[in-house]
Parts: sequence; structure tokens; C-alpha cells
Amino acid sequence: MDTRPDTMSNIASYFGVNSQKLQKHYKQKVSGFKQWDQILHAEEYLIYPENITDSLSIDEVSLSKGELYTFVTNKNTGVRNKKSIVAVINGTEAKVIQTVLEKISLEKRKQVKEVSMDMARNMGLAVKNSFPNSTRVIDRFHVVRLVMDAMQHIRVKLRWKAIEEENTAIKIAKEKRETYTQQTLANGDTLKELLARSRYLLYKFENDWTLNQSKRAAILFEKYPELKSVYELTLCFRNIYKTYSKSQAQTQFNQWKENVLTLKIEEFNTVLNSIEHHLENILNFFDNRTTNANAESFNSKIKHFRANLRGVTDVKFFLFRLEKLFA
Repeated sequence: MDTRPDTMSNIASYFGVNSQKLQKHYKQKVSGFKQWDQILHAEEYLIYPENITDSLSIDEVSLSKGELYTFVTNKNTGVRNKKSIVAVINGTEAKVIQTVLEKISLEKRKQVKEVSMDMARNMGLAVKNSFPNSTRVIDRFHVVRLVMDAMQHIRVKLRWKAIEEENTAIKIAKEKRETYTQQTLANGDTLKELLARSRYLLYKFENDWTLNQSKRAAILFEKYPELKSVYELTLCFRNIYKTYSKSQAQTQFNQWKENVLTLKIEEFNTVLNSIEHHLENILNFFDNRTTNANAESFNSKIKHFRANLRGVTDVKFFLFRLEKLFA
């Protein structure tokens, strides 16, 4: 039964009954919520050992008021698949996650050969201890995003510097009782506009730029050679994921590392340290090219379901509904 507020209100209106009473009757009498076998611990955890497969994903999702839950799902998450959830855990601490997962028999947990995740240390530690036969795979999207965030951080820092310089120039002009005239570039942008409007072109490969983006990029890289260097460094890293050989990926990463150390850019040195710390699990991607895309897709389904309900007021009942849909 569709229990979205608008749907329940329509049904109640059609039969001439109070919509709140109808929703309460559905929850208490019709849905089976009161007879739910996991109701006593639902707000702390849910487990579905029967849904374990050899390949899993682990990720965190905010259900209500910013409260984070850890979701463990399998890779068999087709549109019509209702057996995707393995565990739902209130919290993201490694010990909490591990304690719940160990409620599943060791025999079941030993079946897991691969678990994809983001770069969170707590997730990696929980997976390592809970699934002893598994290989941990850090999702490529999170690694590439880390590198791209470093590039964008440099762009934003340059933009704030341009804004500060413009404000200083305006102040000096006022003190001299002169009219301040903004400098415009060949494409009509000011420096701060150039840096703001270059955000999206820096995410794209050069071949994907539009004509206007190509013009803007040429001006940007002429004005800020440092941005050109980090853009090329970012593309170089993204190209590592185009290879299908783990050893070749290792070689390309070592070359990328040399380029980073040569440039001596603080943001990229920080990224390099983080990637080196997780490198073994990052390179595991090249064994089967496993990603966490199914987990991200599952998270989107949860957010869409939450939006349809116009928020989560009863977490326990929301989790009950999730079980019916996905477990």
C-alpha cells in the first residue's frame, strides 16, 4: 500500500475518513509493523544474513536530522531486486559496525570475497575485522574526487585573492576620489568572474570543452599557470583509471607521485599522502574494476523514498518500510 502523505490523504478523502486516523490504522493494524521480528532493535541495527553475496558495498546515509546510518548492501541491486540490504547500523564507528556484523555467522561472513567502500578509515577497519576473506576496494569516484577537490581548492583560493585585490583597489580609488574601473579580459570576464566561471570546465577533459570554455580556459591558464599545472596533474591521475592492468596502474601512480613532488603544491602533497596511505585498497580496483556505484544508487533510492514521505518522523517505521522494499 502506498503510504505517502498525499496518497493517504486522497484515499481518506475518497472514503470520507480522517487521513491521520487512516495512516495510524495502516501502521498499527494493516502493515504488520507490530509483529515485525526486528522491531525491538530496529533503531540500533537490522541484519539480513540471507542476503549476503561474495561482493558487498558499505556506505553511510543520513536518515533523519543528520543522523548517520551505515548500510551494507550486496551488488545484486537491480530495479526489481528486493534482497539488497545485508545490514543497517545506527552509527559509523568501526566497533559499532563490527559488533553488529558479527551477529551474522562467521561461515556466512567468510563467503564475502570483496567489499567496496569510500576512503573512510572506520569502514575499512570494520570490513577488515568482519569479513576475514574479503578484499577491500576503495571506490574510484571518491579517490578522483579527492584529487579534483584539491584542484578546485586552489581555484577558489585564487578567486578570493582576486576579490581581495579588487576590494583594495576600490578602497584606494575612493581615498583618491577617483572612479574605479574594473579590468575586463578578452572574453568580457573580470578576474574574479573568470575564476568563478571556470569551475565546471576544470572538471571536464579538454576535448569536451565548448567553444566558450576553450576561450575561457586559454585566458585562465595564461593568467594562472599554476592552475594549468594542477589541471594537467588531475587529468594525469584520472587517466590512471583507464588502464586495465594493476601493475601498469602502479607504475603510472609512481610517475604521478613524482610529478606532484616536483610541483611542490601543498594541496596535492596532502592528497598524495592520503592516497599513499590507502594505495593497496585503491589498486585493488584494477582486479575486477569494482565500484561503489550500486551503493550510491541505493542511497539515492533511500533519499527519494524519504523525500516522497516528506521527511522521516518515525525512524523505526521508516526502516520497516525499507525492509519491505529492499530486504
